[in-house]
Parts: sequence; structure tokens; C-alpha cells
Amino acid sequence: MIWLMVILHVFIGSTLAGSFVIAALAMGYDTLTPILVTATAGFVVAFPVSWIVAKQLYQAR
Repeated sequence: MIWLMVILHVFIGSTLAGSFVIAALAMGYDTLTPILVTATAGFVVAFPVSWIVAKQLYQAR
């Protein structure tokens, strides 16, 4: 299940990080620090999300 989580994290992490960056840019935060903070936040938030999705997929087998 760990490998499934890692594979899912690649996609979910990039999606969440990108969404967070777009949200920050839409709110007017267009300097480097807010963009890096929101991208890192999306990357970190993707860990539990990937775990939950992998767990659900693994149990569905």
C-alpha cells in the first residue's frame, strides 16, 4: 500500500500544490515567499490525502 500511496502522491501533490499556488496568485500574493509557502503546503497536505485515497483503493480490492 505504501507504493500506491507514493504513486498517488506524485499526482495528488502536484495537483494540490498547483491549486494552492493558483489560489495565492488569485488573492494577489505574487512574490516568491507566498508562492513557495503555498506550494509546500499543498505538498504536505497531499500526504494524508494520498494515504486516505490509497487506503480506500486498497480496501476496494
